[in-house]
Amino acid sequence: MDEPQVDPAAADLVPAEAFCAWADVAAPQLGQGPLSLSVLPGGTANLVCKVSRGGQAMVLRRPPRAPRPDSFKIIQREARLLGALKDSDVPHPRLQAASSDLEVLGAPFYLMAWIDGWLGHGLPRNPPPYDAPGEPLRTLPFALMDGIIALSKVDYQAAGLSDFGKPEGFLARQADRWRSQLESYREAEGYEGREIPGLAYAGDWLRANTPQMSPAGLIHGDYSLANAMFHWGAPPRLAAMIDWELATVADPLLDLGWVLYGYRGRDDAEPPAGYFDPTPYAYREELRDYYAERTSRDVGNLAYYMILAQYKLAVIMERQVARAAAGKQTLKETTSNFVLRLAARAASMAREAG
Repeated sequence: MDEPQVDPAAADLVPAEAFCAWADVAAPQLGQGPLSLSVLPGGTANLVCKVSRGGQAMVLRRPPRAPRPDSFKIIQREARLLGALKDSDVPHPRLQAASSDLEVLGAPFYLMAWIDGWLGHGLPRNPPPYDAPGEPLRTLPFALMDGIIALSKVDYQAAGLSDFGKPEGFLARQADRWRSQLESYREAEGYEGREIPGLAYAGDWLRANTPQMSPAGLIHGDYSLANAMFHWGAPPRLAAMIDWELATVADPLLDLGWVLYGYRGRDDAEPPAGYFDPTPYAYREELRDYYAERTSRDVGNLAYYMILAQYKLAVIMERQVARAAAGKQTLKETTSNFVLRLAARAASMAREAG
């Protein structure tokens, strides 16, 4: 058996002695042995590690080495939400323990259950039978949709989350909220900005075409194949929704738009702006109807929600460009280009919508 070891990339962020002393009391199910810790791929805004001490393996999540101004608050919100979902039908990693005591790791953190499954996107190759076109891969997005369908039905007030968001006027605030976020990078990250064609047009369109909000509910806020884990084998089944950083109480149809902008519409003249090839998957209209039938929500304004999703995500992803420019993180060229594609497609969708 290999000796327990701590990944050097995270050794200073998760000091073994302090963490183990805390875990002995707060998370005894983790075990009592030496700490094994490995950094998991995919985390950008926060550090995500697999930890074990001879008992149950768990996942630790904490702010990154160079935290953003809101990083501590985000981690605490995530932990609170996962705890509130414990009795729901929403597939999620169960919260195991959490701490806001800065004396332990120097930042808030929490432990969640290890999920035995595979990430919907991000691996070099999907596991069989999802590694080639066919019915399992075509229907995978329906299992993805099951997550936001279940989440939209949670009684957030009964779950103790009545103050978790501000749904009143949520849609009306969005365009200005995210424009302000983009402008804040100048001060927060020392970023002079760059030209992002189409972003301003999409923002103006959103302000002029805000629909009436659908009944408020919990939203994930960043849901896609990249933030979903699936059970092994066919048929596709969702194992857990992960990465709850943007969760809030708002309009659940934004989650729908966030998922569907990346899939093909039957009559689309342009390819989607998503980060994956949508060709093997079901059409957007099939997924829309699946959601509508199971939630009874009116999806007639789907274009608005897809435009808002791409506008918002472009602003969020541009922060990575800003932080890279300030030397706070590395940046893939695909990320920078992704922002430009999101803004351009949001604008073209707005023009198509009229």
